[in-house]
Amino acid sequence: MIHEPDFTIDAPDRDVRTSLLRGWRRSCPSCGSGPMMDGYLTVRKDCAVCGEELHHHRADDGPAWATILIAGHLMAPLMLFVFELWRPEGWIMAVGFSTVFTLLSLYLLPRLKGAFVGFQWAKRMHGFGRH
Repeated sequence: MIHEPDFTIDAPDRDVRTSLLRGWRRSCPSCGSGPMMDGYLTVRKDCAVCGEELHHHRADDGPAWATILIAGHLMAPLMLFVFELWRPEGWIMAVGFSTVFTLLSLYLLPRLKGAFVGFQWAKRMHGFGRH
């Protein structure tokens, strides 16, 4: 097994909040100008503006898990509130809240994936700190 040197020991810290916000906006966590995504969920290999390599990310199932967690925690109390206040028919609740949940998930998923990549970049995880 070959042990690669760790270049992150003497490297300056990266601002996590800034990189999370840049990731949320789906822009490069390094420069904030270039687009991070190439399509809906595909992360570019590198930034078109600053050249920062982005292919190191390991977002995997994290953004999907966080999307379901956030959307579910927003929708559950809202469903209870709507049902207790207006008592709509079951099919209206099912169609309405399924639509809202789907739209909310479609909005959150790429933004959370960008935030995950931004966090990994800021913490120099999975090769983001190598020269």
